[in-house]
Amino acid sequence: MPSKDFNVASLYRFLTCCLFLLIAGISANAQDTLHLTIQDAEKQFLDRNLQLLAEKYNVSIAKAQIIQARLYNNPNLTLSGNIYNPDRKKFFDISNQTGQYEVGIQQLISLAGKRNKQVQLARTNADMAENAFFDLLRTLRFTLRSNFYQAYYLQSSMNAYGEQIATLEKMDAAYKDLQQKGLVTLKDAVRLRSLLYSLRAERTNMQNQLNDQEAELQLLLQNNHTWFVPDMPDNAVEGIPEIRQTSLASLVDSAYVNRQDLLLAQNSLQYNQQNYSLQKAMAVPDLTLGANFDKRGSFVNNATFLNMGIDLPFFNRNQGNIKAAKFSIDQTKLLVQQQTQAVENEVQTAYVKAVNTDKMLESVDPAFRGQFEQLLRSITDNFMKKNISLLELTDFYDSYKENILQLNQLQNARMQAIETLNFAIGKTLFNK
Repeated sequence: MPSKDFNVASLYRFLTCCLFLLIAGISANAQDTLHLTIQDAEKQFLDRNLQLLAEKYNVSIAKAQIIQARLYNNPNLTLSGNIYNPDRKKFFDISNQTGQYEVGIQQLISLAGKRNKQVQLARTNADMAENAFFDLLRTLRFTLRSNFYQAYYLQSSMNAYGEQIATLEKMDAAYKDLQQKGLVTLKDAVRLRSLLYSLRAERTNMQNQLNDQEAELQLLLQNNHTWFVPDMPDNAVEGIPEIRQTSLASLVDSAYVNRQDLLLAQNSLQYNQQNYSLQKAMAVPDLTLGANFDKRGSFVNNATFLNMGIDLPFFNRNQGNIKAAKFSIDQTKLLVQQQTQAVENEVQTAYVKAVNTDKMLESVDPAFRGQFEQLLRSITDNFMKKNISLLELTDFYDSYKENILQLNQLQNARMQAIETLNFAIGKTLFNK
């Protein structure tokens, strides 16, 4: 039978291991939490995002096609020799005295500038690949920045909830003791606890929203093992210039230059125009030049010949491809016009929203939040001193919660409007 000392020693070792494991888990969790600025997030995004890195290969592939388009056609060499000479009863007789062999070489020569037109087409295709890459970068960067600010202000609201919940938990514990002593009514204790439970439930819902934002950030930054805590300097919002100081017309002009999807549509039109030119050139047959040497199978021994060949364009003059290319030009012109109008509309809409959120924030006193938080602490102290009633406390807590949430939502709305405007312009002109 094990001794009592052995059981105590075993229990001690078990508890010690549990303590070490707990400490290790806490340390691991601490390492997995990272405070992140928007600049750090963008750097990690550019270095790690797999979708962006994969799209970049399309640019390299398209540039490799330029190299391929520059290459000339390879010459064709043919050799023909005797298998069996029945007179000499000799296999593979290709000797100079009695054998027979032929040698021929041919070269296809592209006419009507087909090669140069194919090179131009490949270059435009490479430009389109770059347009697609930078448009994807624009879209993913907007998603990153939008999620970053959304997560930041959700975290700010949760912190406000946390302060209220921590204070109410202390009050609830105190009210339990007072209720048991008969110093407060069950109605007041339940009302206070109900407010606490309500705040916890709302904070949990907000935590779920934050988890969704975190999941998208982790996917964008390709790091599923780190909890990112968005961090912003206190003066970050104040440093953003007023949108109204920049004219709408200048922003639209900037979008014409920077919107990669618009440039992609314009390059698609250029691509179709170049393809139309190529298809017309394809109607011109290519020339084949060659030379042959025949040892003794022709009208004289050691005969040499010059060969020239060209297709006769009686039936196939590439009519269908030429017509299809012309239709593609007309179609792409309409798409360019539609994309241009879409860019103008997006910039105008984003500009109006950004100006409206700026105007709304101007009406809010910057010191309002600090004053409200100071008043919250004063109200709490006065309630504990029984200078105000529970009803007044709960009403103020509801008012504080609603105002802090609205203020965070308004500040987030401004940042979202600015990022939407940057996205519509195609360049980060505001909130760098």
